[in-house]
Amino acid sequence: MSNLVKGIVLIVVILAIGAGLVVWKKKVGGHSAEPMNRITREEIELLLADAGKVNPMLLKRLAENPDLKKKQIENLKQLLALASEAKKEGLTNELYIQQELKNIRAELVATTYDKEINKDKGQMPPFGFITEDQVKAYWESGSQPKSWWTSFKDKIGLGTPDPETDFQNFLDTKIKLLKEGNPQMANREITDEEKTQAREFFAKIKIYEKEANDYGDKTPEFKAKTDLQVKLQQAQFLAGLVSKKLTEKMKVTDEDISAYIAAHPELDTKEKKAKAEEILARAKNGDDFAKLADEFSEDPGNKDAEGKPQGGIYKDVTKGKMVPAFEQAALALEPGQIAPELVETDYGYHIIKLERKGETKDPSGKPVESYDVRHILIGTNIQDPENPGARPQPVKEMVRAKLEEGKEKEVMDEIVKNNNVEVPDDFTIPEVTDEQIQQMMQKQQGGPQLQMPPGEPGGPGAPPAPDGKAPKKPAAPPAAPKKK
Repeated sequence: MSNLVKGIVLIVVILAIGAGLVVWKKKVGGHSAEPMNRITREEIELLLADAGKVNPMLLKRLAENPDLKKKQIENLKQLLALASEAKKEGLTNELYIQQELKNIRAELVATTYDKEINKDKGQMPPFGFITEDQVKAYWESGSQPKSWWTSFKDKIGLGTPDPETDFQNFLDTKIKLLKEGNPQMANREITDEEKTQAREFFAKIKIYEKEANDYGDKTPEFKAKTDLQVKLQQAQFLAGLVSKKLTEKMKVTDEDISAYIAAHPELDTKEKKAKAEEILARAKNGDDFAKLADEFSEDPGNKDAEGKPQGGIYKDVTKGKMVPAFEQAALALEPGQIAPELVETDYGYHIIKLERKGETKDPSGKPVESYDVRHILIGTNIQDPENPGARPQPVKEMVRAKLEEGKEKEVMDEIVKNNNVEVPDDFTIPEVTDEQIQQMMQKQQGGPQLQMPPGEPGGPGAPPAPDGKAPKKPAAPPAAPKKK
């Protein structure tokens, strides 16, 4: 999920917990005929009341923290705005997007209906109460003779696809989304075993979806919560799609960062660089490098577990372990040489002296190229004055994050405005009692009770992640090894 969508997760979690899900009947081409750009006070209160039955602590936090409530209102506006933008850009005209919106509905309906009607029957895996005979009957239903009216509707595209066609549409869409979200899966073929499992899962979804349809018609409150919840989960899916298209608008360039630093002299690192230059000059003139490191280096790795300085030494550093600029400068030297110039990285200015080149053994015992190196770091990490609780970080990293946040807000404000999003702020948060909190804690002590809400990463209907890897962090110099 992109950074643009991360901030809207909490409100969706709050609104998702415990909400009953049946069928959202107002459909046009697989998506809602109802606008996605507004939500009423009554709708929010309905979902919050239901959420409080499962996790009252979330409601307690909202009630006690006005800033958190305000933030979640803004997040909900952004969610609805992004979904509306997706519809405006025609994304919902894509057949596979329409199919996935139907899939989301069906999965949400079935899983929640399962929990609702079987909640007092003991623990069972999802759909565990659906029998093999029911599954068999579902697939056989596609081979039953159809009335002339049903056949006519099928011909003009108004009928319900037979089970086999419906399943193939479901499966094709899931595979397409998976491959789009993870390039590593582009050439992956589904196995017969996986298809069999998917086929059984799909049949059970459709069985409970049909039952839930009737159940919702007889239970107005349950249906009301369903209509809104499905809308929010489909909005989450659409928001994930359109956010990918906005990445370019929020891109921050190196030129942007340089211009910002130039306009904020307090972020300039000239004084730090001047100090590093003085230390480099002393080292090149013969001062003891280890003593200079112990006196001036700001590298936390220069101290052992007891806080004793280590003379700036890193021993048996395997090639590829240090940041590229550092390693390139170190390996360009001969043992005993000092790099003639400062080496700048995101962490600051480095003064480097190579002590040894050779080999060491990796954990498997295989020889690998390694080296010993001393270094002195004059750090340029800074704490954002506007965020005292944040960790110190490299100036460029801090500026990049600040500029990205600014551009993201600018883009989102424009989208919210252009889509006329309406989210009330006068809704009442249900009062949470101590008894409710105690009951929740007792459930948690018995093991994990909550699953990821549908539409969230890891939950039903969730859009695939952009890739299968976690975001990369900049490499940092390793901690100094203990002396032998």
